[in-house]
Parts: sequence; structure tokens; C-alpha cells
Amino acid sequence: MSWSDRYLALRDRWLSNPRFQRWAAAFPLTRPTARSRARALFDVCAGFVYSQILFACVRLKLFDLLALGPDTAENIAAKLALPLDSTERLLDAAVSLKLLEKRGAGRFGLGALGSALVGNPGVGAMIEHHSLLYADLHDPVGLLRGQRESTELAKYWAYAKSEAPAALGGAQVADYTTLMSNSQPLVAGEILDAYPLQKHRCLLDVGGGEGTFLIEAAKRSNDLKLMLFDLPPVAERAAKRFESLGLAPRARAHGGDFLKDSLPEGADVLTLVRVVHDHPDDAAVTLLRAAHRALPKDGVLLLAEPMMGTPGAAPVGDAYFGFYLLAMGRGRPRTPRDLQQMLLAAGFTSAQMVRTHQPLQSRLIVARKTV
Repeated sequence: MSWSDRYLALRDRWLSNPRFQRWAAAFPLTRPTARSRARALFDVCAGFVYSQILFACVRLKLFDLLALGPDTAENIAAKLALPLDSTERLLDAAVSLKLLEKRGAGRFGLGALGSALVGNPGVGAMIEHHSLLYADLHDPVGLLRGQRESTELAKYWAYAKSEAPAALGGAQVADYTTLMSNSQPLVAGEILDAYPLQKHRCLLDVGGGEGTFLIEAAKRSNDLKLMLFDLPPVAERAAKRFESLGLAPRARAHGGDFLKDSLPEGADVLTLVRVVHDHPDDAAVTLLRAAHRALPKDGVLLLAEPMMGTPGAAPVGDAYFGFYLLAMGRGRPRTPRDLQQMLLAAGFTSAQMVRTHQPLQSRLIVARKTV
């Protein structure tokens, strides 16, 4: 056993000792650390309750209501059609989570976190979507053991368990493409801020859904040609959206299965936004090789998604997406190094991390094809 292992074993014995815990909570120098760790452990335990309080606020449109101005519990209760005591319970809970804050004269207003949700339909849609994930996690041990024949998320993401995803109908892809369309603008902004596209002539977004990323890119580059590749019914929705926005002259949507069909050529930059982590390693490498073939010499691939081991946001990649993708039935989060090695194995000659403003939402790897 190494010295570090011996030290950590000793530390674990002390931290698990009830007498030491009582002493640390009482001793002035260790009291702040003991309280902080006790709070952190309780927050992990109570996290589901906190998330359901947030869910209730979103479902009741409480943040939208208070965006109009602070109000009393009595008025809020009447507007939400809730009993007064239930309303007060919800308001107090939301204040404790910094979703709301108390104002003067017995009124409640938006808190720092609640304000961030106003006018952001993507975040609200994802919060409501999480009801499916919570249902799948009611037995996490059974999920880990592979004892679930079907999950709510696998049903929702219809392509996850389909042997022929290209044959899916429009109704089967409608809900999830709308959800992703609502949640994309923030991610798109992060990527486009980190890697401006003005020097490129044509962008191909693979797995691009209804085209939200391309639409955001079009706003920043008037001369950039746009191509999208996704499952046929998804591509049809994107084509209609391009037409409605007047982008049809420079935007084309292609339908197919990127694990079986060749990607369209002609783009000098290709994006994979929150796509690779939806697939197991062999499928991910197949996709990256297809991207490499579709790009010309000196072409660029932008791979963007939340990643494991993100400093300051490790639970997002390692815990949240780890279990979300487990419930979905395929894929896994990966570290930047994992993805860089996969890109090099697919034929790219370099794969460099580029800093984004909010790595919690998405990190970015820029890979280049030079031969």
C-alpha cells in the first residue's frame, strides 16, 4: 500500500468516526469545514426535493408571473389557483433555494436564479422534460444492473433503441427535436463566441435537428452557406424552418443515417453539437471517420458537448449526463482526452481544446484535417 493510500485510509477512518465528527463540529477551527461538509452531504440527499420545487415553479409559471413585479402570497395564491398555505410553503422553499427573494411589505420577487429562467424557454423546457428522467431513476440500482426492459427516456429519444432510425416517422421525432431546438441557442452562442466562422465558406451541422445552430450561425455570417444532416423526418422539419425564415437560398437539409450513409461534401467546417456523447465508442468513431471523409484538406471539425472532468462543473458531465445517457439507453460522457484520442484515431491531425465562457453548458474541441 502506498503512502497516499495509507493517508487516505487513515483520513476515512477519522471522518467516519462519530466521536471525531462531534469534536470537529464543536472545535472552532474545524467547525466551518464540518458544517460545510454536512450541508453538502444533506444537499446531495435532498437534491431531488430541490429539483421538484424548481419543477413546480416552472410548471406553475411562477417566475413568469413575478417577472411582472413582486406580489403578496395572497395574490400569488389566487393567480396560481393554489391554497394559501401551499403557496406560502412553495414561496418559502423557493426563497431558500435563491429562486425567489422576499421583498418589502410581505411581497415576493424573483431571486438571482429565478431571474435567469425568465425569457429562457429552453431551460424551462428541459426542467419539465426531466420528469421522464426522474421516473427512470426511481430504481437506480436496477438501471445500473440493466434490469429495465424499457425506460421513459428511451421512448422519448426514439432513435436511441431503433435499429432503423432513418425510418422513423415525423410524429416520433417531433417532441425531441422541438426540445433540442429550444435548448440550442445558448449552446450555439457559446460555440460561435469561442470559434467565429467568418473565415469559412460552408458549414455542415451533423445531427443538427431543426437547424437552430445553423440559424444562429447565419445571423453572424451573412455569406456562409449552410448544410444540415439528420434523420429524414428531422431534416424535413429543418427545411421547412429554413424556408419560413428566408434561409432556403443558402441552407439545405439532407436526410439520412450518419452511421450508415455518407455525409454530404462541400463544407469546409463541420459541427457535432451534443451528438457524440449520445453514442457508444464504436458508433462515435464511425461518425468521426465519416466527418473526416466529408471534409476537404484543411477542413475543420468543431466537437462541442459537456465533458467529464470539467473544472468547477464535474457533476454535470460525470453525474448528470452519466446517468441521463444510461437511462436513455446508449452513449456516455467522455473526457476531453478521450475525445481527442478518438478524433486522432479517426484521421484528424490535431484536436485542440478551445475555451468557452460556460464550460458547464458545453466545451469545445477544434480538430483539423491537414492531409
